[in-house]
Amino acid sequence: MSAAMSPGWVDTVVWWHLYPLGFVGAEHTAAEHAGTGDEVAHRLPRVAGWLDYLLQLGANGLLLGPVLASTSHGYDTLDHYRVDPRLGDEDDLRELLDEARGRGVRVAFDGVFNHVSEDHEIVRRALAPGATQEDRAWLRWVGEYPRGFEGNLDLVELDLTHPPVQDYVVDVMCHWLAAGVDAWRLDAAFAPGADAWRPIVDRVRQRHPDAWILGEVIQGDYVDFVRRSGMHSVTQYELWKAVWSSLNDVNLHELAWALTRHADFCAVFRPQTFVGNHDVTRIASKLTDPRHVGTAAALALLLPGVPSVYAGDEQGFTGEKLDQPGGDDSVRPPFPDSPDQLLPHGRALLEEHQRIVHLRRTHPWITTATATARDVADATAAIDLVGAQEDQRLTLGLNLTDDPVTLGGVHGDLAVPSHGWALG
Repeated sequence: MSAAMSPGWVDTVVWWHLYPLGFVGAEHTAAEHAGTGDEVAHRLPRVAGWLDYLLQLGANGLLLGPVLASTSHGYDTLDHYRVDPRLGDEDDLRELLDEARGRGVRVAFDGVFNHVSEDHEIVRRALAPGATQEDRAWLRWVGEYPRGFEGNLDLVELDLTHPPVQDYVVDVMCHWLAAGVDAWRLDAAFAPGADAWRPIVDRVRQRHPDAWILGEVIQGDYVDFVRRSGMHSVTQYELWKAVWSSLNDVNLHELAWALTRHADFCAVFRPQTFVGNHDVTRIASKLTDPRHVGTAAALALLLPGVPSVYAGDEQGFTGEKLDQPGGDDSVRPPFPDSPDQLLPHGRALLEEHQRIVHLRRTHPWITTATATARDVADATAAIDLVGAQEDQRLTLGLNLTDDPVTLGGVHGDLAVPSHGWALG
């Protein structure tokens, strides 16, 4: 079974990924918001106010975390057809989409369909006295109890193999695609399995052939998942791990090994590459040597695949993900009202990200290139990037030592600064 061909626009997109509820400083729960007496908090225009910053970074895609009505963190959905009132209403969302479209910025939504809030109408109906067999068939069960996602009883799993549930998910996805969304990230796509997604994805792609569909997959056989699910891509967590681990251990052999796997994936689909997102410790906190943050960004953005920058990483934001209540808060912080209010100490790293993104946008063929590591030592390596055309050849040099080095590149000697990178 072959993988789905991505829409052409994906080859030139660089995503800026943000978590809206944290970004705008929304209340932690819907109940807290209700206690304010404010029916709708019109905060989405603050996100729109950062679109010019997104463009100054060099990005041209806005990958949004959950924006639909939920109980708390956005991944406990209450209503898939309503904007979270802590963020705004449908008019606010429409304005954001219009503002993005007017700037040539693509927008992706976070689709939380594997599970819903325990207070969702679907769950209430299934647990109500006199619930029918069909009502109950929408959920997954453990004996007489609804199945909770990863043991969280407040996140009730839907049965995506049940045809009416498939109809529901298709309708939600197509509803927002028709409203102007360009892509979907399918949260916890790994949980129901690839085969459960296939009939959903096929129908959505048939109705919206220009939409891009990304699945969150942590581990396992990425190629098999893409082929069986019909999705265009999955999250490349293997490369994420190899980047920070090899930089921390000063062991670029680990990265070189990961690139052999990455090449296998790229031969079939375009993996989604990143060194930060809303679910992991910030890269500036993950790395033991802060001088390597720019190198990590270069690897995420200058290797084949579809890259993203997690909002704030380009400014050196720190934050550790903890396995406890509120453990995500430090990696999902509120942002200032406008970019002008950012602290100046992030300027140098922002400028480095701008250089990296500019190189990526200048060489869009990197998306589908092959990447091969050579001359690999513990602290230095050359990665050759080769595209389909004769003139599509570059070398990404890496240097984790205290001294500048010269590496052999496809176009001759490549000077690489200490604790840095170079492309040429």
